[in-house]
Amino acid sequence: MNDKINIEVVYALPDEQILLKRSVPTGTTVAEAIRASSMLDKHPEIDLTSNKLGIFGKLTKADVVLRDQDRVEIYRPLIADPKEIRRKRAEEGKVMKKGGGDV
Repeated sequence: MNDKINIEVVYALPDEQILLKRSVPTGTTVAEAIRASSMLDKHPEIDLTSNKLGIFGKLTKADVVLRDQDRVEIYRPLIADPKEIRRKRAEEGKVMKKGGGDV
């Protein structure tokens, strides 16, 4: 039985996407894989206690054990709340329609 699995660790910035491929021991957790990838050395702003983590786009916890070919994703905090932005856009649209000008 193979005692290593192949994984990817991904972190995206507004102008750059970093994808690191690694071979890690079977039984490695999400957090261990991120530490082993050297991503934290390159991007010290990543905080494993506050950044959300995922595997192939699905949120996961740091202590989840990885499987072969998993892609670990490190998510950045949102700058703005999407619900609040949609609400503001909807309000602006209502205001524009009320004063539509000459017809």
